[in-house]
Amino acid sequence: MLDVPESAIAKRFFTDTGLEVPAVTAEQMRQVDRIAMAETGPNLFQMMENAGRNLALLALEVLGKGWHTANVVVLAGGGGNGGGGICAARHLANRDMRIKLCLAEPDRLGEVPSLQRKVFQFTSGTEIEAAHVREEPADLILDALIGYGVQSAPRGIVAELIHWANETKAPILALDLPSGVNATTGETPGACIKPQWTMTLALPKMGLLPNNSGDLFLADIGIPAGTYRRMGLRYVGPFGHRFRVPLTYR
Repeated sequence: MLDVPESAIAKRFFTDTGLEVPAVTAEQMRQVDRIAMAETGPNLFQMMENAGRNLALLALEVLGKGWHTANVVVLAGGGGNGGGGICAARHLANRDMRIKLCLAEPDRLGEVPSLQRKVFQFTSGTEIEAAHVREEPADLILDALIGYGVQSAPRGIVAELIHWANETKAPILALDLPSGVNATTGETPGACIKPQWTMTLALPKMGLLPNNSGDLFLADIGIPAGTYRRMGLRYVGPFGHRFRVPLTYR
């Protein structure tokens, strides 16, 4: 039986229009991704592109009027979450922003994140090594280091980047869930990002709690309702005319 803290079980997620959105465990989210990629679509590149664009749009929103002069550091891991961060970095760099992309494991990028990196290299953004990230000023940090698959405490460079991000005191916007947080239980076995905002993808994760995610948003990454129906989830499209909605806990 899955060991889920009572604090996580008690939380329900609602949009600003009062619509309840079902929350999922990490394993359920893996099933959503598998069904989408094998049966219903969209493919991984499409989902990653939708995630990255939504993250870039939210970054512009939280930066406000000074967005065009802001220094933004994007921390990206080697998996799908990192690919979404790289995509966001490209969209922001295409608007002539001061974008620094720091890859935690540049030699271990998956196929689709590698393609996102290739496209980013043709923008005005700059890729920096993790060893030099402390030299960079940051008005906003985008956290795309670890997705919902975290199972143990972050280690090595990833842990170092998490500590650096928290120490800067710059506001942090996390993609899907804060790096280091267990998507199912909300537990933090080691270092974890402490964000001001979190933009979760497709469905909220059970481990997202008021004390670990900051202000919470839900982003549409293009998964059709039929994907959720195949899993037996009670799902009503929460987005209406929008591609991103705020979520509250009850």
